[in-house]
Amino acid sequence: MSHTENNSYDLAGSSVKRSQKWTDVDQYFTDRLIEKDPVLDEVLKHNAEAGLPAHDVAPNQGKLLHLLARIQGASTILEIGTLGGYSTIWLARALPAGGRIVTLEYDQKHAEIAKANIARAGLSDIVEVRVGLAIDSLKELVAENTCFDMIFIDADKPNNPVYFDYALQLTRTGSMIIGDNVVRDGAVVDGNSTDPNVQGVRQFFDLIASEPRVTATAFQTVGSKGYDGLAIALVI
Repeated sequence: MSHTENNSYDLAGSSVKRSQKWTDVDQYFTDRLIEKDPVLDEVLKHNAEAGLPAHDVAPNQGKLLHLLARIQGASTILEIGTLGGYSTIWLARALPAGGRIVTLEYDQKHAEIAKANIARAGLSDIVEVRVGLAIDSLKELVAENTCFDMIFIDADKPNNPVYFDYALQLTRTGSMIIGDNVVRDGAVVDGNSTDPNVQGVRQFFDLIASEPRVTATAFQTVGSKGYDGLAIALVI
């Protein structure tokens, strides 16, 4: 084996070890800080059995969303991208009495699985799942003069700029807008990327940076879901 091959092998092996370490640390945090929850465990199990992609947030990330919603004092939440409802349940459980969450899902199959999971969690009365193109649902919400205390954007990344524009129309001063998966394994810094997901996130950041109505930050995360991150904007 050549020196170059040795280096490639070492880098690959190091990457695997690093990813496993990230997962181990996530598990450590989860074991110590997050209560055992058979309902959420069942949600992940049902999602996997139904063949849904494993794009759910990690348990410690779900708890982060839950805590942010509680810190925010959110009584109305909009989620763009439901998948199987795992993050929806974390957010819905943060709501006070009388609270409401609307979650948008394009895929009919995903929506039906999410509705079943939400019902299993006993949250059907406070969660509304709207099915169809998110942009169409967002137009409806604007027409209904709806306002949200918190918006979580976790859908198709090429449309992130559009989702951010609608988020501004659907929030008020003091509302929080969160964007998930904004690091893209570090590819977000590559302005020449041909990946529409990367370009969607970059345009999302350009809009945030030039928008005087928000103040924002972003941070990188590593864990069982790999190398990624969140953007958080406060409407001012």
